[in-house]
Amino acid sequence: MTSQRTRNRMVHRLRERGIENEAVLATLASVPRHLFVDEAMATRAYEDTALPIGDGQTISQPYAVARMTEVLLEQGPIKKVLEVGTGSGYQSAILSQLVDTVYTVERIRNLLDKARHRFRALEYRNVHARHSDGSWGWATNGPYDAIIVTAAPPSVPEPLLEQLSVGGRMIVPVGNQHKQQMLTVITRTQNGYERQELSDVKFVPFLSGKS
Repeated sequence: MTSQRTRNRMVHRLRERGIENEAVLATLASVPRHLFVDEAMATRAYEDTALPIGDGQTISQPYAVARMTEVLLEQGPIKKVLEVGTGSGYQSAILSQLVDTVYTVERIRNLLDKARHRFRALEYRNVHARHSDGSWGWATNGPYDAIIVTAAPPSVPEPLLEQLSVGGRMIVPVGNQHKQQMLTVITRTQNGYERQELSDVKFVPFLSGKS
């Protein structure tokens, strides 16, 4: 259930659902998602579903990862991206194959430690991780060409908007667990920000503080 054939079937399903970026699809075919979940869940790793990773968090379904990554890359190559919500590290791993440098922040130390171990084991040398409240971003390495947020805030934290470069885009699920969440693209312009709503989604809530 963790073979290349299984990964290829997952990619075939993603293509059927409308994912068109061949680089994104090839990356999802190459990254071993089963190594980003607990061993007991490995046989389900290539199902198109979110899976628990502990501490009340989940690894996003492959379609959500593929779609968000595809949207980030629509305007061309990206050098530097900030991910808010490292989780298992799977989204970081996908991005690491498609952009120059990934900076990722995670508020839960236990998850971050496991993700860092995976990055080292898989030799993803262009991923830099930090234990931090996600709403702060990582200003010292900004501004960023792209920001991806993997949990749903009721509204976008101001520091994240400020760390987006002019012309850069952020993809973020906006809403909360009790109301509609909308996958939203925010593009920074010379004069402010433009917003585009894409689709209804369901993500874990964006929480403040560190643990």
